[in-house]
Amino acid sequence: MTTASHAALFDALAQRRALKIISGLQNFDLQSVLSITRAAQQGGATWVDIAASPELVQRVRAQIDLPICVSAVEPQQLAAAVQAGADMAEIGNYDSFYPSGRIFSAAEVLDLTRRTRSLLPRTLLSVTVPHTLPLDQQAELAEKLEDLGADLIQTEGSTSAEPVHGGSLGLIEKAAPTLAAAYEISRVVSVPVICASGLSTVTVRLAIAAGASGVGVGKAVSRLQDEVAMVAQVRALVEALGGSRIPALV
Repeated sequence: MTTASHAALFDALAQRRALKIISGLQNFDLQSVLSITRAAQQGGATWVDIAASPELVQRVRAQIDLPICVSAVEPQQLAAAVQAGADMAEIGNYDSFYPSGRIFSAAEVLDLTRRTRSLLPRTLLSVTVPHTLPLDQQAELAEKLEDLGADLIQTEGSTSAEPVHGGSLGLIEKAAPTLAAAYEISRVVSVPVICASGLSTVTVRLAIAAGASGVGVGKAVSRLQDEVAMVAQVRALVEALGGSRIPALV
């Protein structure tokens, strides 16, 4: 990460307008990842989050100059991707594992964090808190993760949401679990909280109001087939996050 991009990232977090575009922890399709990350840069995102693949890191780095975060649930994969040039590492997001019945306990997340920190002692590290835990246990885990050296805490929750309405109301229902997690976790940690999973232009500002310093958005961008449409969506998200700072509801 260049000094300028490092400063831009932390400035966006401090101003609580950071936007991460996620291509998918299990998305190793090169053309898909390149389209999403190019759109992220052209649209004004703060950083990108891709699968922890050295090849993906190198190919993405050749096309964009945004900070690159790599995501995985295997410390060795994260270390290899950082060695290939990734700027940041993230344990999680876990949404793609839930359909197959894979659940992450607090103990496992703590163990993954310890192992990753031992391999990457100086790398910026984000850790996702599983939404399958009750909210009080999510907050407790977040505190322990901060103690272990996590630089960012990320929330999730869209897979547990069951919207019953369409339109804006349905989008708020979809985001409710991750918004609640952001509120609870941001009250007990001092590191930035990234609210992710199920967010849209309707709900990113709600995430900031709930206490998040930034948001992570994946499917709202990656599901679009046209790169021009992706750029437009990223710009809409940036605009939704813009304006004056919002005091956190804490």
